[in-house]
Amino acid sequence: MSLAAAAAAAASGFIVFLLSVQVIQGQNGWGVTYSPTKICAVKGSTVEIHCSYTYPSRIYGRHATVEKTFWFANMYPYDRVDLTTDPQYSGRVQYDCDKIRNNCTLRITDLRESDAAEYKFRFTTDHPNAYTGEPGVTLSVTGLQVSRSNNGLDCQSSCVPDRPSFIWYKNGQKIQTEASSDYLSNYNYEDSYSCAVKGYEDFPSPPTCVYGQTCNRVTYTDRNICAFKGSSVDISCTYSIYKNHVESKFWFSPERKGQWQNHSQPEDLSKDSQFAGRVQVIDTERGRSTLRITDLRESDSAEYHFKFTTPSFEWRSSLPGTTLTVTALQVQVTRITVGQFVTEAELKCHSSCSPAGRLSYVWFNNKVEILWEHTSSYKARFGLSDNVSCAIRGLKEFPSPSVYAPKLPSVSVSPSAEIVEGSSVTLTCSSDANPAANYTWYKETVNPRPLSEGPQLVFSSIQSSDSGQYYCTAENELGRRTSYGFTMDVKYAPRVPSVSVNPSGKVMEGSSVTLTCSSEANPAAKKTWYMENQKVLQGSDGVYQFMSISSEDRGKYYCTSENQHGRINSSSIFIDVQYAPKLPSVSVSPSAEIVEGSSVTLTCSSDANPAAKYIWYKKTVNPRPLSEGPQLIFSSIQSSDSGQYYCTAENELGKMRSNDFTMDVKYAPRVPSVSVNPSGKVMEGSSVTLTCSSDANPAAKKTWYMENQKVLQGSDGVYQFMSISSEDRGKYYCTSENQHGRINSSSIFIDVQYAPKLPSVSVSPSAEIVEGSSVNLTCSSDANPAAKYTWYKEDEDSPKASGQIFTITDVRAEHSGNYYCEAKNSRGRHNSTFNPIIVSRSMKSVAAGSITAIFLAIIFVLAFLFIRRKRSWKQTPEPRQRPDDNAQANVGAVYDIPPAPRQTTPSEQQDDLCYANVSFSKNQEDPLYSNVRLNQPNRHREEEEDEDDVEYSVVNFKSAGAATESIQEEPAEDSSVLYSTVLKKPRA
Repeated sequence: MSLAAAAAAAASGFIVFLLSVQVIQGQNGWGVTYSPTKICAVKGSTVEIHCSYTYPSRIYGRHATVEKTFWFANMYPYDRVDLTTDPQYSGRVQYDCDKIRNNCTLRITDLRESDAAEYKFRFTTDHPNAYTGEPGVTLSVTGLQVSRSNNGLDCQSSCVPDRPSFIWYKNGQKIQTEASSDYLSNYNYEDSYSCAVKGYEDFPSPPTCVYGQTCNRVTYTDRNICAFKGSSVDISCTYSIYKNHVESKFWFSPERKGQWQNHSQPEDLSKDSQFAGRVQVIDTERGRSTLRITDLRESDSAEYHFKFTTPSFEWRSSLPGTTLTVTALQVQVTRITVGQFVTEAELKCHSSCSPAGRLSYVWFNNKVEILWEHTSSYKARFGLSDNVSCAIRGLKEFPSPSVYAPKLPSVSVSPSAEIVEGSSVTLTCSSDANPAANYTWYKETVNPRPLSEGPQLVFSSIQSSDSGQYYCTAENELGRRTSYGFTMDVKYAPRVPSVSVNPSGKVMEGSSVTLTCSSEANPAAKKTWYMENQKVLQGSDGVYQFMSISSEDRGKYYCTSENQHGRINSSSIFIDVQYAPKLPSVSVSPSAEIVEGSSVTLTCSSDANPAAKYIWYKKTVNPRPLSEGPQLIFSSIQSSDSGQYYCTAENELGKMRSNDFTMDVKYAPRVPSVSVNPSGKVMEGSSVTLTCSSDANPAAKKTWYMENQKVLQGSDGVYQFMSISSEDRGKYYCTSENQHGRINSSSIFIDVQYAPKLPSVSVSPSAEIVEGSSVNLTCSSDANPAAKYTWYKEDEDSPKASGQIFTITDVRAEHSGNYYCEAKNSRGRHNSTFNPIIVSRSMKSVAAGSITAIFLAIIFVLAFLFIRRKRSWKQTPEPRQRPDDNAQANVGAVYDIPPAPRQTTPSEQQDDLCYANVSFSKNQEDPLYSNVRLNQPNRHREEEEDEDDVEYSVVNFKSAGAATESIQEEPAEDSSVLYSTVLKKPRA
């Protein structure tokens, strides 16, 4: 343990523990533990010696109790004198013992070197048993001392901590702090020096002269003096002055500086009004001064200092002076035996001051002097009404306080208001007694036992079970008294109510039912019944009765118990009133519009007990159960589910049918069906009706469209063409739409047939037509069915060509004239206007024209003969190989005749119209003609014939040195190929 810790434990004492080891002595349940076992302390300081003890709880079969505890100094082998009775320790010893915790502390103040000894603790029980802790605690007492060494001044002591810091004083004034024990500074002959351990400045060494005995210093005879109140005391000191004389000297008390005119300048105590007539300074010899104070008062307790001045020096020390403690006498009581009304005890008159010599005492009982007793001890039998005090003879006017047995104890409660459960409540027992009484608390029972010891009985959270009568006993060494009983009425909030229902089983609608609620509370609680938070009429003392219970009364019930301290609910009790099903209700989820494809749930509910069983039906001629259970679920409802539904609820007490519920399933339009009237071919100008129908809920809006162009809406999806025209020909469809969707019908085609319109003719190129060039005539006409085209030249009956485009590849002068086309279908025909073609003839082409005509005639004859001969062949000859280009150029014409696909009959041969595509290859450019056709006897015969029977022949002439001039766009082929194509189409 450190020096600082020891000092804190010693209350301004200077203690050093040399050995701090616990030592336990004992056997068979007896033992004493000291901590520490060795102590070294400084003279004048305070020391504390601690111990704890144990003993058997039962001795010889009876409960054991410690009666007496004390400490003694083992200075002699057989001495066991209680230190509190030892004159050497009078006024300096104090015990702090706790019999409940079994520990005891010895405190010795104003230590003297003679106090060094071994100290032991001893205790006795109510049996003839005593125990002493062996070995005890060894105490050493020493002081600080300044001595001179080779290094200077040295502060020495046998009790110092490790590595201490010292404080040095010069002439009583602090000059250096936290120094080592060696003081190396220069020092003077006339100065005195003192030292102290830092932190323990109250225990310095005495002022020491370095050389000889003459230096400036003051030494107090006593560090501490204790005196009786009313007595006198002498406080003395010695002083020395180095080679000088005293100009002034006086005593003062630092505690009185508040009364000084200048707080920093001490004032002579003899001039203090508090000490007027009671202070005298006695100087009987040189270098000694004594302050005598008479008629001591407790307020005179203080520290006193001596001060002197010389012409060149003033002693004004900060070192401790003499501390005076003024105390009064006390009577110490030791009980010997105790009875119900009389107690035998030994009284001792003492004080905290050491007696100066032998004293004579005076004893008083009820303020009457006992003449035969003059010692400090007085042993007698004392009654509960006795009051005993003592005084020192000659100081009767300053007696000790009286000692007496406890007066009748009184009991008080805090707080004094109503005692509520859970609050903190303190009962206090008080009794006028000296020595102070020990208190014990009891609760009034058949065999009361102590509840607690001490003046207060504390309930940190009082409970209702703590209600009852309490009393206390007050006891000291002179007697014991018992208080009157105190009634503790603990108020508390209601306890959780208990509830019951009668009858407790099944309850039939219309029967009588009784609810009962009970709850403990202080004060009594008001009990109220509730049904699911709805207040019920209160019955008598928590009882409520249903005279004729109904289905509406079925449910949970509870009661509340309430007083001013709280309110609490009971647990719920369920009254199961049984009854037949009420009218079932049908609900739909979701509650919004029912749309096809959605999930729909119909729920049937009915108030019934026991719970009803549910069956679902769809209203039909012969309805059958759809499902059982409270819910009818359509995971993906369809339009076919529309209709009326109902449910039945049934238990053993009855059956009930719900009202009808209409399910109207909304859905998007179905794919519309469309029709046209008439359904066959539609003639321009006729009346045509379009009809659109589509199933939907709600009814859909139907609109007709022609190739995405909206048509005027008719009535309920019907649209009529009063006189249909060619512009109305095309694809039609209708849309069916409501808020749930839109859908298109398939397309329907109206094929409006009409005769060709006026044909239009275009000529390409449109510029001047030069002889030998190529000209395209194009004819177009709006018609249905599609028109077939025939070309004519004015004043000629035979057609010039068939097809929409008439091409003249090698224009000659004879081609000039007016041309027109005829457009014809099954509904009629129409001719175009005349389109003149004027050919400008060039000089070069005049000479070439004659030669070309001759060759053309020869080629035509040869081609005709070749084809006729080919038809008479029985077998197809092997095709001849094409000569190369040079051979073809030299020969002039080579015929490449492909084999006939099959043999033909004479009739077929007669009916076949044959044309040839003949190509000539010459070295010079020599186009001859194009579009060579057979002459038809009458062009008007074509009205009765199918247009597909017309056959054409195209003859192309090619020159070896020029590019081919094609009348029609055909695939590119070798210019040396000579071929013939025969087309045959049977007549209808």
